[in-house]
Amino acid sequence: MTTYGSFPGTRPRRLRTTPAMRRMVAETRLHPADLILPAFVREGVSEPVPIEAMPGVVQHTRDSLKKAAAEAVAAGVSGIMLFGVPEESRKDAVGTPGTDPDGILQVALRDVRAEVGDDLLVMSDLCLDETTDHGHCGVLDGQGRVDNDATLERYAEMAQVQADAGAHIVGPSGMMDGQIGVVRDALDQIGREDVAILAYTAKYASAFYGPFREAVGSSLKGDRKTYQQDPANVRESMRELALDLEEGADLVMVKPAGPYLDILARVADSVDVPVVAYQISGEYSMIEAAAEKGWIDRDRAILEALTGIKRAGARNILTYWATEVAQRLGAAQ
Repeated sequence: MTTYGSFPGTRPRRLRTTPAMRRMVAETRLHPADLILPAFVREGVSEPVPIEAMPGVVQHTRDSLKKAAAEAVAAGVSGIMLFGVPEESRKDAVGTPGTDPDGILQVALRDVRAEVGDDLLVMSDLCLDETTDHGHCGVLDGQGRVDNDATLERYAEMAQVQADAGAHIVGPSGMMDGQIGVVRDALDQIGREDVAILAYTAKYASAFYGPFREAVGSSLKGDRKTYQQDPANVRESMRELALDLEEGADLVMVKPAGPYLDILARVADSVDVPVVAYQISGEYSMIEAAAEKGWIDRDRAILEALTGIKRAGARNILTYWATEVAQRLGAAQ
């Protein structure tokens, strides 16, 4: 006599049996349009300069940056976030290259807009750290501390020159109190209500920024713990989120991404604006270094890390692998 029924009756493994089955039931999918490419452009170089701490990433020339932007468009990437690296001799205490219409970042914005038009969202880092001789994200007072309100005045000027240079989106990243409201007012005063603001809402004072210091030629001595957030705190991020939204942020960001997936999930569950995460230089370099040693499968690790960020709630991800991954995703489709 045949006996029907067995234990276990419920078998979740049935939905993992083949690649086609796993693809059909996947709950989280990466798409090229999810990705934003951070890119560095350096003043006064005739060839791209490799960044030793970030294998595969360079400080672009103006021409190589335009090529990278065109490649990003072809791959289906949504945006490019530009960081300008001025010549050392141009840096000063107030970050003059950041508001000079002929500063490297503003020149690069015009270059990229001329190259790709509106086919790629052209974004600009709105901060002083790349342009100051002390490397801090703001103006210093007489005691060497970052002066919040004096810095806001500089950010207002930066927002206006970046908008004039062609930025679709500005990204105030200095973590100054009130920065979103000041930038919104500055843009509106020159009739640029169309320029969006990506707020670096939860930007933590992280050890994972290390390779980025080389990428932007940072002059920083000390740290940024008096204005970037304490990695131990959660409620503080939610308070920053409420303030940024009240001041007019169009998109909000969590940075870094991987070590702060819990913050990313909390933010994503709390808002109805797009949430962005920045997979930063240290996250990139750790995977590249481990892969170079043969300790991990590079391509799988990249996709797994990005999928985890997307699964936690990021609508868009800034990643140095943006074009590469978008090309892979497109080929797979």
